[in-house]
Amino acid sequence: MIGLNTIQGAIHHNSTQMQHFSYHIHCVCCRTFTFKLNTELEEWENTTTIYPGLSPEQRKELLANFKEAIQIPTVSFSETQQNTSALHEFNLLLRRIFPKVFSSSLVQHEAISNYSHLFTVFGSDPSLEPYMLLAHIDVVPADEVDGWDAPPFSAKEINGFVYGRGTIDNKQSLMGILQALEYLLERGYTPQRSFYIGLGHDEEVHGLHGAVNIVNLLKSRGVKLRYVLDEGLTIMDGIVDGLNGPAALIGVSEKGQATVKLSVSGAPGHSSMPPKESSIGILASAVRNLEKNRMPNLFGHGPERATFEQLAHKFGMPHRMVMANLWLFSSLLSGILEGQPDTNAFVRTTTAVTMFNSGVKINVMPAYAEAFVNFRIHSAQTVQEVLKLIESTISDKRVKVELVSGFNPLPISSYDEHTFGYQIIKKTVQDIFPEVTVTPSICVGNTDSRHYTELSPDIYRFAPSWYKPGDSARFHGVNERIAIQNYEEIVLFYFQLIQNCDIRNVPSPRT
Repeated sequence: MIGLNTIQGAIHHNSTQMQHFSYHIHCVCCRTFTFKLNTELEEWENTTTIYPGLSPEQRKELLANFKEAIQIPTVSFSETQQNTSALHEFNLLLRRIFPKVFSSSLVQHEAISNYSHLFTVFGSDPSLEPYMLLAHIDVVPADEVDGWDAPPFSAKEINGFVYGRGTIDNKQSLMGILQALEYLLERGYTPQRSFYIGLGHDEEVHGLHGAVNIVNLLKSRGVKLRYVLDEGLTIMDGIVDGLNGPAALIGVSEKGQATVKLSVSGAPGHSSMPPKESSIGILASAVRNLEKNRMPNLFGHGPERATFEQLAHKFGMPHRMVMANLWLFSSLLSGILEGQPDTNAFVRTTTAVTMFNSGVKINVMPAYAEAFVNFRIHSAQTVQEVLKLIESTISDKRVKVELVSGFNPLPISSYDEHTFGYQIIKKTVQDIFPEVTVTPSICVGNTDSRHYTELSPDIYRFAPSWYKPGDSARFHGVNERIAIQNYEEIVLFYFQLIQNCDIRNVPSPRT
């Protein structure tokens, strides 16, 4: 028989639980309709002396210039094999179509490792710390037989788009930066804040001759940068379910990377008398274990949580309730994100088996099998932590695990309301694209900017290219393209960004 005290205790316990439940419901409702982390700033000082605008002649000119750049096949095949004749041709093109940039007394140009470029643009106020804009010249290989709608180096126009390798990676930024500077110089502009432009020629093969040597030269001169802006993330439109309107994602960090070699060695033999387990079978089992047992979900341990919290006010219901209350729903959101390959990359270290080699003859049991696995490392992990997880997941001493190459995730740059670089980029996005919401995020690929960490703590990865459903497959894929209107917007973005950087400090947050 249950005693009176037991009943009273149960009633009290349930009452307390109900009070806690009611409190949580109240918190969820309040935050759903009031939560907003995307801080607005006070009135900005007006530094725009030349307002962005393009005449019909300029539109025709910048499109022709861009097409010429796309038509030059500046392909990087490997660290030791690049199309150097195309790189030389590209150098000549830049000098021809941007005469002001190469002749102005305000601009110093230096060739780095023959094919990369460093531009120093001198400002009138030497007390202002300089910043730097990055882009790269080289592109990955492309072949028309893969199914392109237009030859990949034709720069052909189809329905308002320019098709070609490099249109979104990364000649749109490179040409946009130089075209904007050319137009500013033509109109007599003198910046107050000095800045640098770095154009690497080997970013697609790790930037070891371009970006690295540019950085070494700047380091030798004692240069420190207020911020660095490179390629990376884009304006997402229609990509995120439930989000009302487009969002510009600014990469405040990059994932790390590790390439790991797995190998199994054994005695060769005739296929008529196979062993219980072959070297291929052992290795295949190890690979299967890595794919089946993914790296841990680390949502909330990097900048990815801020991505959704700063967009919370732009979501419709019920998404808004989830985004505004990640203190309660983070596991729900992280579970949804890991369901698709493109969003799964934001929440964990990803595992990609990219090469598998073994066997020499149809009737010979192979003595050796090897596989290469590429890991893109989440901000909350290190290379060494990933290696330990690989070994524990495989859990087979017959499989040798070797680190071929790798580096840790990049430091997370500041993105608060007082941060000069982030707020300047955010303001410029909103100047050119008033309908776009800006949020920090993580760059899942790697850029030349990773070499610049000794020059600045604040490195951002963003180019104002529009990405719509299906466009992510065009990146390093078939039918890479950009809308003509979008390329014009990119020119205007850098045109405005350069002028916005002439402010001394960002304004205070609105209270």
